[in-house]
Amino acid sequence: MNAVTGTAEMEAPKTKKEKPPLNGVNTPALLATIGVVAGQPQLAKFQFRAQGQWKSGTHMQGTMLGFAGAGGEHAHKFATVAHSDHPAVLCGEDAGPTPTEWILHGLAGCLTAGIANIAAVRGVKLHSVETEIEADIDLQGILGLSDKVRNGFSDVRVNFKVAGDAPAETLKAIVAQAKARSAVFDIMTNGVPVSVFVEA
Repeated sequence: MNAVTGTAEMEAPKTKKEKPPLNGVNTPALLATIGVVAGQPQLAKFQFRAQGQWKSGTHMQGTMLGFAGAGGEHAHKFATVAHSDHPAVLCGEDAGPTPTEWILHGLAGCLTAGIANIAAVRGVKLHSVETEIEADIDLQGILGLSDKVRNGFSDVRVNFKVAGDAPAETLKAIVAQAKARSAVFDIMTNGVPVSVFVEA
């Protein structure tokens, strides 16, 4: 009640404060995207692609440019050309990381992106995120020396050093959420169908 006029005053409607960009993440755009996709789930369907060309020996050159999603075709700002090879000790020319190292790079990149996004949404300013990943593999499998040894990694260990304006428990919870929502972590820890076709 207004003491001067004796009339009731309407309380101004409270608007939800928009979260500002943080950690290099366009937080308003991220939250808006989540809102749009929540209302139109078909926009969540994406297809990522890569092309590869054998160069020589164990050396392959890959290119990543186009992808589909959000109801249309898209392209990155520029094509990324990546090389994979084996080191000399594995009979290659070492023209690039091994394919298995690219997998580790992908896992680190996916988890780190998740940490930055989740921290931004939760209002936590990050100072640094460092990743160290180790993976063990026994080559007896891929060399055909043992059918009891798997071809791929037997164990993967990821260690993060995270610094930010939040207590350690909050930072650990952000990393845990990034792990829970990581596409690459899911790919590596759950079976995914892979079809191989040949044109000869």
